[in-house]
Amino acid sequence: MRTWHMKKIMLICITVFLSTTLFAQEIKGLKDYYASYFPVGVAVSLRSLSGPDAQLIVQQFNSITPENDMKMGPIHPEENRYNWARADSIVNFAQRHGMKVRGHCLCWHEQTPGWLFKDAAGNTVTKEVLLQRLKDHITTVVNRYKGKVYAWDVVNEAVADDSSHIYRNSLWYQICGEDFIAKAFEYAHAADPNAVLFYNDYNTERPQKTERVYQLLKKLVDAKVPVMGVGLQAHWSIYEPTEKELRSTIEKLSSLGLKIQFTELDISVYPWEKNRRAKQADDNDAFTPEREQQQLEQYKKVFSIFREYKNVITGVTCWGISDRNTWLDEYPVAGRKNYPMLFDRNGQPKKAFNAVVSF
Repeated sequence: MRTWHMKKIMLICITVFLSTTLFAQEIKGLKDYYASYFPVGVAVSLRSLSGPDAQLIVQQFNSITPENDMKMGPIHPEENRYNWARADSIVNFAQRHGMKVRGHCLCWHEQTPGWLFKDAAGNTVTKEVLLQRLKDHITTVVNRYKGKVYAWDVVNEAVADDSSHIYRNSLWYQICGEDFIAKAFEYAHAADPNAVLFYNDYNTERPQKTERVYQLLKKLVDAKVPVMGVGLQAHWSIYEPTEKELRSTIEKLSSLGLKIQFTELDISVYPWEKNRRAKQADDNDAFTPEREQQQLEQYKKVFSIFREYKNVITGVTCWGISDRNTWLDEYPVAGRKNYPMLFDRNGQPKKAFNAVVSF
């Protein structure tokens, strides 16, 4: 009788142990698999910080980036008015859950309020006025989150897509020339000397764009501008980048002594082109087994390379939580699902997730 009871107790203990182990495996997140490599982050909105999305964020990630709520337009819509509520809520959420925060972004040619470039009469401001407004904005925002935001995308997408020019012909460039770039980094560094400051851009793995980004960064580094890292957005597809392109980009840009972060990672099942086409009637929006396998292989490849370069890569951020809602639902082809994330529309891990964590 005693033997039977002992066997029963042992069986219960084994069952509880196995159940607990399986549960622990189920809740093990990307942040845990990559704990000895780099933080794994995600772009968030205020809406995503409650309900199932919030649970997935806390379970899987240890860094967050406000997708829109720290950009100049949303946070500083009028010269003498700031909207702090959304950004504050995101930062507070991160602090409650012991997560890092990447600030995005302090200077960009898009989502910039129109008042910034105009005087009271509606005329274009001078370079001196615009730089002073940029300084005031950066100083105010960075000071508010000093000690809470560990890294900033200081300047976003200042390099031209046109291979005949280095600098994008934005209003920033038209009014200030290239000087606004260095000044933005100087203002941010003065406001928070401990923050890690990044230049951030897209299509950086395409060789001609790589070279233009390199030229910009080398000029900044040689001038001792306090740029500390380069953010590679990583809006990719199952077709690009190639292994050679990705390795070459990491090695070339890190040769400047800069840290690398992949700041806006998603991998679409469609070709990624800026010269986008309209949605065609014969498009098949289904997440087919073939596309699923191609995406799995691409995610597996790039994360394997990330791990290999962990000495220079200090963060990877996914630009979306799951396939349920992503910015690619509306761009480059409105209404087309791109299925770009590691979690499906129900927040469940995809096969690509398993490929990324199986190493």
